[in-house]
Amino acid sequence: MNFILKKAKTLIVFVGLLLFHTGLYAQANARVTIPKGKITITKALEQIEKQSNMSIGYNASQLGENRSIDLNLKNASVEEALAKTLEGTGFTYKIDNNYIMIVAESKQAPVSKKITGTVIDENNEPLIGVNVSIKDKGTGTITDFDGNFTLEVSEGDTFIVSYIGYKAVNYKVTSKNNYSVQLLPDNQLLNEVVVTALGIKRESKALSYNVQEVKNDELLTNKDANFINSLSGKVAGVTINSSSSGVGGASKVVMRGVKSISQSSNALYVIDGVPMYNMGKEGGTEFDSAGSSEAIADINPEDIESMSVLTGAAAAALYGSEAANGAIVITTKKGKAGHTSLTFTQNTDFLKPFVLPEFQNTYGTGSKGGSLDQSWGNRLTPYNNYCFNPKDDFFRTGIVSTESLSFSTGTDKNQTYASASAVNSIGLVPNNDYDRYNFTFRNTTSALNDKLHLDLGASYIKQKDMNMVNQGVYGNPLVTTYLFPRGGDWEDVKMYERYDPTRKINTQHWPYGIDEFTGQNPYWIAHRNLRENKKDRYMLNASVSYDILDWLNVSGRVRVDNSVNDFTEKYYATTNKTIAEGSDNGLYGITTTKNKQTYADFLVNINKTFDNHLSIHANIGTSYTDKREDFLQNRGPIREDGLANIFTVLQLDDNKTKRIDGGWHEQVQSIFASAELGYKGAYYLTLTGRNDWPSQLAGRNSENKSFFYPSIGTSFVLSEIFSLPQQISYMKLRASYASVGSPFRRYLANITHGWDNEGKIWDLATDYADTFNLKPERTDSWEVGLTAKLFDHFNLDVSYYHTVTKNQTFDPQISTSSGYKSFIIQTGKVQNQGIELALGYDNTWGDFSWASNYTFSANKNKIKELVTNYRTSAGEIINKDRLDIGGLAKARFILKEGGTLGDLYSITDLHRDDNGDIKVTETGDVIVQKSGDIKLGSVLPKANMAWRNSFKYKNFNASFMISARIGGIVYSATQAAMDNYGVSQRTASARDEGGVMINNGDIVDAEKWYTAIGSQSGMPQYYTYSATNVRLQEASIGYTFPKKMLWNVADLTVSLVGKNLWMIYNKAPFDPEAVASTGNYYQGVDYFMMPSTRNIGFNVRLKF
Repeated sequence: MNFILKKAKTLIVFVGLLLFHTGLYAQANARVTIPKGKITITKALEQIEKQSNMSIGYNASQLGENRSIDLNLKNASVEEALAKTLEGTGFTYKIDNNYIMIVAESKQAPVSKKITGTVIDENNEPLIGVNVSIKDKGTGTITDFDGNFTLEVSEGDTFIVSYIGYKAVNYKVTSKNNYSVQLLPDNQLLNEVVVTALGIKRESKALSYNVQEVKNDELLTNKDANFINSLSGKVAGVTINSSSSGVGGASKVVMRGVKSISQSSNALYVIDGVPMYNMGKEGGTEFDSAGSSEAIADINPEDIESMSVLTGAAAAALYGSEAANGAIVITTKKGKAGHTSLTFTQNTDFLKPFVLPEFQNTYGTGSKGGSLDQSWGNRLTPYNNYCFNPKDDFFRTGIVSTESLSFSTGTDKNQTYASASAVNSIGLVPNNDYDRYNFTFRNTTSALNDKLHLDLGASYIKQKDMNMVNQGVYGNPLVTTYLFPRGGDWEDVKMYERYDPTRKINTQHWPYGIDEFTGQNPYWIAHRNLRENKKDRYMLNASVSYDILDWLNVSGRVRVDNSVNDFTEKYYATTNKTIAEGSDNGLYGITTTKNKQTYADFLVNINKTFDNHLSIHANIGTSYTDKREDFLQNRGPIREDGLANIFTVLQLDDNKTKRIDGGWHEQVQSIFASAELGYKGAYYLTLTGRNDWPSQLAGRNSENKSFFYPSIGTSFVLSEIFSLPQQISYMKLRASYASVGSPFRRYLANITHGWDNEGKIWDLATDYADTFNLKPERTDSWEVGLTAKLFDHFNLDVSYYHTVTKNQTFDPQISTSSGYKSFIIQTGKVQNQGIELALGYDNTWGDFSWASNYTFSANKNKIKELVTNYRTSAGEIINKDRLDIGGLAKARFILKEGGTLGDLYSITDLHRDDNGDIKVTETGDVIVQKSGDIKLGSVLPKANMAWRNSFKYKNFNASFMISARIGGIVYSATQAAMDNYGVSQRTASARDEGGVMINNGDIVDAEKWYTAIGSQSGMPQYYTYSATNVRLQEASIGYTFPKKMLWNVADLTVSLVGKNLWMIYNKAPFDPEAVASTGNYYQGVDYFMMPSTRNIGFNVRLKF
């Protein structure tokens, strides 16, 4: 019985507990639904009570029984329903089992406390100066040097973490006391803005013209002393040819084709919105072999943040006459707010010749004429074959070493950037080196509640180069190296000087002649024909802007760019007398050149949006540019009674010395305006206008005093206007028209006189401009384009352009009886039209990512008019259908209507019979004679393309780029000279085969054939080659060791890099992409040109 009673008690307790838990479960899972609408508080509580099966106790009068609230509860929990109902009433609730009590909220003040935290960026780096503020209270703080912050808060507060360029985040204060915050970049903001003319930032979707951006890392992966060369292949529509001057040499940059008959077609460079005069010479070509550098090559690539390439005239219209050929807009680094970083980089490249002509070592010294300079002698034997090869015996391994240190720090109010770098190199030939040192400082500050912005910067560059060789015969060691007689002992030549006991000086040892090319010992040239440049340059810049209203801003900039360059020549005694100007004691020259450039502008900037539909971005401004160059030269032979090898001005022969004190001064004053109207973020219209008052017009021969340049453009964001397939996330159609121009060369509007150094008098003859209505060389251009983002990962940009450059100012080469040196006219039209294509792909799969970019550009150049029915001021009608504008020997650049500005002709040919066969004399000779114009082709390419790929897997990265040039020709006078002297491989092959076959069967002696077609720089038609080439232009592979692997000290990136690694296809005996001159008419001509280089090296980057 007791057992039964115990079991009954247990059962009763179990049932009671079961019922209790069932009630709790029902309470926890009760759901409340009250339709959207107004309802009184008491009615709402009744509904909650009914639907939850719980009892609610409250004082209706205290709650306000007739007070209505807006409720919309759908399947809400009891707690959610009560919270919504009582929100803002001053009451809260307490739940006790199945009973709910409505009670007044406690008036106890919240407990305050201090919280701490750390703010980091997307790379887990601490951010300095981040704003951390309490929502709705106006109190806050900023992060310190390590990204840490401390803040007084109350539980329940919300604090906001915000920083410029990053997405703001909100945090609710809870019971914890330490918070870790990561801010991510606001990519939407960053990706929509690009830098355009005058450094103005614009939304990319609003642009009516083509702007291509290149980021800093694309310049630094394969670093070049002249960073412009690193742009090659990365931008559509831009042809970049590196200089044969070697490390630090000038580059030829042409956008959308060559436009001018007589003026430069090179692009304008702009640094932080300020145009930079690219000081530098075109480089030696035929006789003078001196290489040349340029002002843009002085810039440290580590200081560059990004570049915008403006290929079209409309894009650069705001620069007026300076930018008729397009512009490269460079944005330099400034201190990064929220970060303190120290970055050290070291780059070492090893250089070897990339493409060389083929040499023979089969036949030795001699010729039928008895010359000991040539190599038409007998077959060499193992006993007299020295196996000389310039690649191994003369060229050395060049080295370029670059070290750079940069420091960046800042808050959202003040940022500082500083850097220092050194470039030291030794070239391919002995005693050739290049050194450059850069120092940069920049500080940016904001004040007055971020309305006032001040930017100050300074740079100093010290540069020196020794024996920078380009091409040409004077002072070029390649001439006698390439032509060195194959029976000679090269080791003997290495001892380039011997002591002369009579003169008591060392004199040149050169037992060979090669006088046709002013032959000298190559090592004597390298060590005793010295050419040295020393340059000191400083740049100072300041800009200030003030936000008058949130949509109205005024700004001003000023930049001073000054340099002093000393060019010294020291040719030692016994240097070839042609070069030493007849002296056996040597030659000395010193030329000091001072360049000064000052630029200033003032802008009013308007950025206003109305009702989120209509927007206007306008700029009105004025600018002032002043450029000046002064040079002083003393150059001449050391007099006969002077002391040999003592290089001072006092030693020079007064009768032969050139003493020149010259220079020039130019100034441009301008006003300009632009307006961009936008509607609904989809329709845009852009108008610009600029008026220049250049000093070239300040003369009595000019009636015009200023030039006006307009442009208009429009863009339609089709993806905002129409409902496109989901595969097309973005699409924009754009079109623009512009008319920009270049002023004619300086002093044409004035009568000027040159100094006759021999007669020591002023030259009375001067240039004569046929018209008083001098006009700018104007380029009218229009373009249309399409930009699209497809299938989430593809980017497409395609453009078609058409330009006509008219009012060409040049000398038509007609005889005049007026006593003037030349007769200048303004006529002629040159047309360029072409397409530009850029296609990109970018995707990520887990830890692996791949980016691929393809660029293609094709341009067709055509002379539409040369001189047709031109009426002179005297009423005479002039027609000119042929204009010889230069060249080398018998290879001439000749302009004709319907042709191009790159057409190369031969003006010589072999004597032929009526059937066109080459005549051979009874003695077996062929005869060279003058001929009419024989067109060889154009040195201008038909198309350029490049394919870039980069890969990343975790901390590994790799990249490569293949580039190609399609079409065009090149001409090698080097190969002609080598054939003439019998040192080329093909002359040996011809001898092995018993001669050269002509006329489908006739055999001509190899020596007679090649000395005929190869002499006097050769017959161009036999030394013209296709310029088409394909190469592996760049490649790299690297690994980044994260900071955590290096005791949290620094990130370390190590890379193996290469440039010009493999010439996949090329028929020319030299690199067709190398140029000897940045001028218009020496592209594609090789005359003992320094070879381009294959570079292999490594990069080390430490970021602390």
